[in-house]
Amino acid sequence: MPTDDEVVRTAAEAAEDVVFSRIDNSDVDDLDVTVTFEDGVLEVDVYVHAPDASADEGRVADDAALAARGAVDDLFEG
Repeated sequence: MPTDDEVVRTAAEAAEDVVFSRIDNSDVDDLDVTVTFEDGVLEVDVYVHAPDASADEGRVADDAALAARGAVDDLFEG
């Protein structure tokens, strides 16, 4: 059984991986990934501000949050 810290770290890393795979690091002005895992409930919030990027910031943030949840699912299945 993964620890709460492992869950949070896994989710945050997965979210950041998605963001930086779609938007160049130099184009990201602000990135906030907030992950909480309490009483078996995972909450992930991703905010991306990259006005110079051609990617849709909202879509990237949503996809990053989904990837974070998927990574945690994989962690519990593994």
